[in-house]
Amino acid sequence: MQVYQLDLQQLPLFYGLKPEEIESFIHTAGVQVRRYEKSARILQAYQKNNQIGVFVEGQGQMISEDRFGNESVGHTLKRGDMFGATSSVLTDRGNTYSIEALTDVLVLWIPYRSFLTSGPRLGRVHGVIMQHFLEAMSIKLILLMQKIELLSQKTLRERLILYLLQQEKQQQKEDVQIPGRVRMAQELECNRSALTREIRSMEQDGIIVCGSDWIRLNKDKI
Repeated sequence: MQVYQLDLQQLPLFYGLKPEEIESFIHTAGVQVRRYEKSARILQAYQKNNQIGVFVEGQGQMISEDRFGNESVGHTLKRGDMFGATSSVLTDRGNTYSIEALTDVLVLWIPYRSFLTSGPRLGRVHGVIMQHFLEAMSIKLILLMQKIELLSQKTLRERLILYLLQQEKQQQKEDVQIPGRVRMAQELECNRSALTREIRSMEQDGIIVCGSDWIRLNKDKI
């Protein structure tokens, strides 16, 4: 598949680079492009991994998984988002999460060791990509802290309000696009029935306005 057809220069990892520079990086670092169908596990928990994944098309979901098979849903991954970086750097530890395809997806796989050692052959291109990689890791840390803050809220209402505020900032719009109730309950780590009751109660109190797949927070009521 030709890199030029994927508009990779639009992805955060490759900002500021020309298509031919990205092509050079892909060939030098041994990058591969793979397709996955909806619901496929792109990355499995507790398996060794030595590659960094980048979403080129479609969306995925990060799913944390403990040794007993209990799952909790993390943030959604979309075009340009990366995953697998921690396990590719610390190869003896593996992942504590899986990545599941929410749609049909296309993923760019970058071998971490080749990524590191390709610097002398790529020069400026490697420096630009490394800078973007470190920025992405910092953003990932911010998302982790947001998740911790979210789950530390004392009530489901407080948790839901904070969730909507976080999503509003992330999506940069007031009408926050939300997943289905099952997925949303997993993200908030609560019972789906309890979530449905709380949403109905908040709507009656005028705190939120709900659409078919969106919720708007009325900040004057909180």
